[in-house]
Amino acid sequence: MLAVPGPLPSDGAHYVLEVKWDGIRVLAYLEGAPRLFGRKGVEVTGRYPEVGGLEVPGHSVVLDGEVVAFDHDGKPSFELIQRRMHVGDPAAHGLLRAVPVTYMPFDLLALDGEALLDRPYHERRALLESLGITVAPTFPCHPDVVAATKEQGLEGVVAKHVDSRYRPGTRSPWWIKVKNVVEREVVIGGWRPGRGRRSGGIGSLLMGAFGADGFVFLGHVGTGFSDAALDQLFTLLVPLEIPRSAYTRELPREIARDARWVRPELVGEVTYANQTAEGRLRAPAWRGLRPDVIPAEVRL
Repeated sequence: MLAVPGPLPSDGAHYVLEVKWDGIRVLAYLEGAPRLFGRKGVEVTGRYPEVGGLEVPGHSVVLDGEVVAFDHDGKPSFELIQRRMHVGDPAAHGLLRAVPVTYMPFDLLALDGEALLDRPYHERRALLESLGITVAPTFPCHPDVVAATKEQGLEGVVAKHVDSRYRPGTRSPWWIKVKNVVEREVVIGGWRPGRGRRSGGIGSLLMGAFGADGFVFLGHVGTGFSDAALDQLFTLLVPLEIPRSAYTRELPREIARDARWVRPELVGEVTYANQTAEGRLRAPAWRGLRPDVIPAEVRL
């Protein structure tokens, strides 16, 4: 179950707030041998052995939560968690010590073989908190809480209706994500070669999203990349190259003339200031890849 973007609900008495953790969504099946699954249904047990070692004494459970990497200031770091996303054996790469992760459960989907999806959120939450494990905290639905997350440099909050049922795979208006920055997921449709110190590699990425008119151009992003991120993107994009643009409409000549086109199969996340009348993202900055998101889910 996913949240929809929106403002803080006005009827705050019917909601509680959770911190938006800026991590990777993971379902944890702690029923016998632990198994972990990402949003696409791909098993990720080997990537996060710290989570696989979680135990709930006396119970078998299915948890929903986020795997989070905290920086030296104790803040969730999306940049750090990316170093663990694709690594099947983090111990062999020294990442268990270099980039430790924590699982922050925020929902309980099954307990001792009983599905809880049709129970209201407040009941699922009470059962989750009774298990004796560390869980993501909740807060009153109040603007001061949102302001506090902004002061601390956190991504935002998720407002959850206390009577919400859990509906797997859907974006539900019962859960509302209230962000401190404007961000969105984008699909990479191509890239432009770099110049100067980026010569021979990627200078910027061409972004897009799917809508009623097909694959739509959202602009290009050339900031926010580390050298390591550019190297990784180059390695991933070269095998995806195609001879023609996948965008439904022809791009402006000044952008298309030196573009390298790719199959729209990689999803990333950017922050941006606002959107132009043409639908382009203004002042975008790259945050990182989102391998947990299916390209078809990235909509206008």
